[in-house]
Amino acid sequence: MEQPNNPLHGVTLETMLIMLVEDYGWAGLAWRIKINCFKSNPSIKSCLTFLRKTPWAREQVEQLYLKTFHA
Repeated sequence: MEQPNNPLHGVTLETMLIMLVEDYGWAGLAWRIKINCFKSNPSIKSCLTFLRKTPWAREQVEQLYLKTFHA
């Protein structure tokens, strides 16, 4: 299905997370989004597991990604 107006189309959650970590670091990400997986022993794998199970947290990551890279 084509989604020409969706800036998240084709961008995986993993790609968003990697770009945000590269831009802000784990501490900066934890400061912007209050999620324990960003604060306590963070890793891409553990955060992806949490975000895939937690829609509200994933939405916050998506919003930060859009604000950071598509503003």
